[in-house]
Amino acid sequence: MPSDQSTWLISVPESGDAEGLFHELSSKLNSSSKSGQPSNLAQLSIPSFKTGTLDSLIALSEELPKHDAFFTATVAKTVDTLRNLLNNDPSKLSQHVLVNEQPVDSYLLRGWSWNEGRYGVQRSLREMVDVLNKEMTSIDNVMKAKLTNYNLAKGSLVQMQRKKTGNLSVRSLIDIVKKEHFIGDSEYMQTVLVAVPKNSVKDWNAKYERLTPMIVPRSSTLIDADDEYSLFAVVIFRRVHDDFVQKCRENKFIVREFSFSEEAIQKQREELQTADTTEKELWTELLQLSRTNFSESFQVLAHLKVLELFVESVLRYGLPAHYIGFFVKPEPKATKRTLATLQSHLAYLGGRANPEKSKGKKSSGTDDLGGEYQTILEQEFFDFVLFEIPWIVL
Repeated sequence: MPSDQSTWLISVPESGDAEGLFHELSSKLNSSSKSGQPSNLAQLSIPSFKTGTLDSLIALSEELPKHDAFFTATVAKTVDTLRNLLNNDPSKLSQHVLVNEQPVDSYLLRGWSWNEGRYGVQRSLREMVDVLNKEMTSIDNVMKAKLTNYNLAKGSLVQMQRKKTGNLSVRSLIDIVKKEHFIGDSEYMQTVLVAVPKNSVKDWNAKYERLTPMIVPRSSTLIDADDEYSLFAVVIFRRVHDDFVQKCRENKFIVREFSFSEEAIQKQREELQTADTTEKELWTELLQLSRTNFSESFQVLAHLKVLELFVESVLRYGLPAHYIGFFVKPEPKATKRTLATLQSHLAYLGGRANPEKSKGKKSSGTDDLGGEYQTILEQEFFDFVLFEIPWIVL
């Protein structure tokens, strides 16, 4: 059974009255629809492509599903990229998943036509498939490259920003300490920064002078504090640095390795600013590219679906290759009835599409199909040709 989360493409052999068939189907579907929206059915003009040989059609019919899966996945990845860039905001996403600056439904259901300028029907089916595949592969490669660049820039920025968060035992100190917290250049002494747990501050004040020899008395200075730690500066002799660090570790005081340098601090600030600017620029570029490539890739996907529809129609119904097409957007709560209505109204194709069926009992109408249309739902083969474009943007 076709999905109720997709738009259906349907093809039947041309019988000379395309408009009449469209109006009949529209009337039938609207009468069985709860919303009665005529926009749920639209005509699909299927070009008269060059059919080629039977062998080439069979080969294409076996190959096209692979392209279909790749095309659909590429469109879906583009939507996922947009969704991630927009923080999964549906209202913002809807502003970017547009095809030729219009919603997907409008693109398909309001006068869709084959792009003759880009995909001239004078080409063979094989050539058109190759052109479509080349375009989608190019889109996919460009998106992968841009997304990789953006993710690298974002990862670098996040890593830098993470250093500015957390408690005083782990966060960057460049915006906390100042030059006056450190002694001047000294060959023998140095300032050490120590993060002390809040519940150990009294212990620190009582012990720090005796943790090792050669600690300057009364040199402990509180620089900053948060909910978990207090940051102290203490002056020690360089020769006892390693012993002091070890004693701090034994007492669960955390020594922060930090050497004050205005040049290094300024460099880190500039690197953070550069990373932030780069991330924003690449975010904007990727958003614009994803918006453009969604439109392009969805159009390529739609054209491939029409080619699939045509190839299957020729293999199903034979020549001459003139077919009537329709777009159907099923209502989720009425999908079974929609499918049953189509099958019932197009049952006259049974003998041509499925000779075995013509030997059996024919349907007498929608009302005779049973409450849940079980026979219809279990079918894998319909009297008409049907393909689907999934609602990727949901």
